[in-house]
Amino acid sequence: MSAHRSLGNWGEDLAARFLIDRGLTVVDRGWRCRDGEIDIVARDGTTLVVCEVKTRTTEEFGSPVAAVTPRKVWRLRRLAVAWLHAKGEHASDIRLDVVGILAEGRGRPVIEYLRGID
Repeated sequence: MSAHRSLGNWGEDLAARFLIDRGLTVVDRGWRCRDGEIDIVARDGTTLVVCEVKTRTTEEFGSPVAAVTPRKVWRLRRLAVAWLHAKGEHASDIRLDVVGILAEGRGRPVIEYLRGID
């Protein structure tokens, strides 16, 4: 496994625990279809939460959450609908969240959480 993928997996594990600690229920991780991947699918009550996780070791190219562009938001919304269809699920509301993780050096990672980015 590449160092990049290993960092991504570590970040997704950390993000999942972060969301669970805030009362969300993680229902799927790493779901893929031909149009892309959803890092984490969770439920917050009756709301389906599609969560993009961005993990970085430096802010050289900006903060992790800044990497989520309007185009990525549009794609996440489409992926949320595809996930619902593929799983035969229903959601009264869909929310897009981002968890940005900055893991510089040996210190504790810094987590930035944005709810409802759409």
